[in-house]
Amino acid sequence: MKPHNTLEPLDLSHTDELYQLIIANKGYLREWLAWIDGVNTVEDTQDFIESCMKEAHSRGTPTFIMLLDGEICGVIGYNHISHLNRTGTIGYWLAEKFTGKGVMTRAVDAVLRLGFFDFKLTKIEIRCAEANFKSRAIPERLGFKFEATLRQCEWLYTRYVDHTVYTLLDTEYKPL
Repeated sequence: MKPHNTLEPLDLSHTDELYQLIIANKGYLREWLAWIDGVNTVEDTQDFIESCMKEAHSRGTPTFIMLLDGEICGVIGYNHISHLNRTGTIGYWLAEKFTGKGVMTRAVDAVLRLGFFDFKLTKIEIRCAEANFKSRAIPERLGFKFEATLRQCEWLYTRYVDHTVYTLLDTEYKPL
């Protein structure tokens, strides 16, 4: 039977399960996510969720919980949307045991549909650390174009990492 992926708008009902997922994957996620050391209590996760909900309401930048067969497996959403320029930037992370199953590819495709069809965006961007080949594979698989490398773009604990920038135009988008 094919795994069933769903997205749900992130809300406070996800707090405990999301916190447990983050804590269980802290070592894995820490390689590429600078914010992970800031999650030490359930309240830290609750604060994150409240912030995302506020941003979704005030700026129209939704964040979603990703589920695989009903189990929370990661987070995806729009880090930024410029309604004036009709552009958006997607960010995401996935717990280790769910990698390699197509979960993230299907989730990004769903968020692309939302951006291009509902929000009428013309360009969507994904940025990844240059050496994060698993993350880079997602936009590459979905037909994004490599646009640039931003040098020393992010401080990651002990070093700067470069970011690769991928973009997809509405006219290039081919839904899965």
